[in-house]
Amino acid sequence: MANDNRPLVLLLGSARYTVEACVRLGIDAVIVSGARENDAGLAAHGQPTVLRVDDQASPEAVLGALHRAGLAQRTFDAVVTSDEFALVTAGLIAEHLGCRAIDARTALRFRDKYLQKALVAEAGIDTARVRVIEDVHDVSAVTELPSTSAVLKPVAGASTRLTAVVDSVAELHELSHRYRAAGTSERTFVLEEFIGGEEWIADGIVFDGEVLFWSLGAYGDPCLTALDEGVPLWMRRIDPDTEQWRYEKAEPVVLGALRALGLTHGVFHMELFHDPVTGRLAFGECGARRGGAFIQEEVQAKFGVDLGEAMLLCALGRRPELNVKVRPGIVGAAYLPGRPGVLIDLPSAADLMALPGVAYARVEVPVGTVWSGGAAGTDQRAAQILAVAGSEAELRQRFAEARQWFDERLIVAPHPATPRELRSWQRNTWPQSDLGDRLWL
Repeated sequence: MANDNRPLVLLLGSARYTVEACVRLGIDAVIVSGARENDAGLAAHGQPTVLRVDDQASPEAVLGALHRAGLAQRTFDAVVTSDEFALVTAGLIAEHLGCRAIDARTALRFRDKYLQKALVAEAGIDTARVRVIEDVHDVSAVTELPSTSAVLKPVAGASTRLTAVVDSVAELHELSHRYRAAGTSERTFVLEEFIGGEEWIADGIVFDGEVLFWSLGAYGDPCLTALDEGVPLWMRRIDPDTEQWRYEKAEPVVLGALRALGLTHGVFHMELFHDPVTGRLAFGECGARRGGAFIQEEVQAKFGVDLGEAMLLCALGRRPELNVKVRPGIVGAAYLPGRPGVLIDLPSAADLMALPGVAYARVEVPVGTVWSGGAAGTDQRAAQILAVAGSEAELRQRFAEARQWFDERLIVAPHPATPRELRSWQRNTWPQSDLGDRLWL
């Protein structure tokens, strides 16, 4: 159990880099791990105390686990989470325990997409017009869209799940009927103006109201485009020296939005939309957490900044000591998709890291995984790679070659399939296999 002379934090979710920072910095942690995280089997618990719950974003589940473990009266120094859905819970639990965290009111501003855009617009920052759809299963009251095209999304969703572009009220009603038929648990949505163009990313650190560090990145294709067209996501970090104009353009939007939303301590992940024709730069969304995918790895590779450690230190009220070093060249990350069927075999992370320019790789699905085809959100992938290159064109080429190489080495059995179809697939996949005898064909 924790040492009373060391800081003690409550982690909602087992964020790998934050757990590693706890071990490295001599900070004890109690980890609350939900069923979905446990089932994924990716969490690397470097701390001895792990409380398993149904839902790590439920205040009731978290408090119940603390009481059952006899930890409810312990003196915690902070509550920390990288889980988008547990941000408000962390604030509420911290208030109950009497310790530090992003307070629930501020956390809500970074979760509720309507409140967030309203505050940013009130501060004079360009962002999408938005209205609340109280029940997506019944949109009969909607008679017009906020723009020619509009985006429908859960009011507090993530990873573009259940997010879609609609071009007419009729399409909106059709989508509503589809969600109703599917029995979606999310019911409160927002309908917002569609803003096209390039999708930029801003990630950084705030301490005592001061932005200590921030960096820009960009998606190769906007998230909705990737989702609609079924293409894997890829992104890159933007170099502050070779593309300084992007930083100059983004700075007032990034800093202004953070002020409007009231973040004083922590890390953030913000999305912006840039129209290269008109020059318009609009605020998209912002989370008071580390970005997903390989954002942590990109920032660390390009700038030498550990967002996971910074998040932990900010939560404890310690100012992160940063030593920012800009790595020359292009740093980016890409998803490697699976194929529909049952995964029988795939390359290892070591295999991927042996490819030209690949600096880091992570395989995220085990053998036996069943892929249904299509994508429910932008967080679906079989593996991820981080690559370095001399130019964006070279980076694109590295990603294309890695995807092809990876796909050629995937072994995927058809699903669903009859035994006859599986035998045929096996003969074609492994011609040397002997599946018959003199009686059976």
